[in-house]
Amino acid sequence: MSEVMIAGREAAVRVSGLTRSFGAKTVIAGLDLEIRRGEFLALLGPSGTGKSTLLRILAGLDSAATGTVAVPRQRAVMFQDPRLLPWRRVWQNIVLGLAGVGRSVAETMLEEVGLPPSFAGRWPATLSGGEAQRVALARALIREPDLLLLDEPFGALDALTRIRMQDLLREVHRKHDAAVLLVTHDVEEAILLADRVIVLSDGALRADVRIDQPRPRSRASATVVQLRQRLLAELGVLETGDRDASVA
Repeated sequence: MSEVMIAGREAAVRVSGLTRSFGAKTVIAGLDLEIRRGEFLALLGPSGTGKSTLLRILAGLDSAATGTVAVPRQRAVMFQDPRLLPWRRVWQNIVLGLAGVGRSVAETMLEEVGLPPSFAGRWPATLSGGEAQRVALARALIREPDLLLLDEPFGALDALTRIRMQDLLREVHRKHDAAVLLVTHDVEEAILLADRVIVLSDGALRADVRIDQPRPRSRASATVVQLRQRLLAELGVLETGDRDASVA
C-alpha cells in the first residue's frame, strides 16, 4: 500500500483502489473514497464488511492493504473500549505519548468533554463507562487531529449515556476543524450526526447518502425517518414495529 501524508490544512482523506484480503477472503475490494476537510462521515455495514479494517488502515494500524491512501499527518483514534491504562491517572492517560504536556492541559481537555478538572487525579477503575469514554475522547482531541477516527465508540454504553455522548460528539465536531469517520452499526446515530453516510457491502461501496438537514436533528422528523428507511433497505434490513435501527 502507498500511504501519502497530506498537509494538515487540507485535512482530507483520499483512498484509491484500496484492497485488503485476509487469506482467501477479500474484505475491501478496490475501494475509492474521499472525505472532505471538516466533513463528518458515518460508515455503516453488516459485520465483516470491512468497516473497522478501513478505519485501521486510515489510522496507520494496518499496512497490508494495496492501493493508495492519502491521510493527514495528525490523526487520532477512539475505540469502543476506552483503552485507558489502569496504572496511570486520568490526566496521565490523556497526555500519554505527548512530551512536555502537563496536567493543566489535560484538565482543560476534561472540561471540553464535560468533566470537571478534579477528574484528572482519578484512577480509570473509578470511572463509569461514559466517563471513561469522555476521557478517551479528551485523549484524542488533545492531539489536535485533522482526522478523528471513531470505531463504534458508544456501542457499549447504555441508551441515555449514548445519547449524551452523541450530543457531545456533535458539539466537538462543531468546535474542531477536523474530518471525522464514525464506524457504527446504529443507523439512527449515523443520520443524526453525519454530513454523509456510506454503506459498505461485500467490500465495496453500496450507497453514498448526503444529509443536508441542519443539526440538531429530530429523530421524529420526516427526513430522518425517510433516511432511516432508505439506509435500512440498503443494508437489507426490514424494519418492523419499534425495532432498534442497528445492523448486526
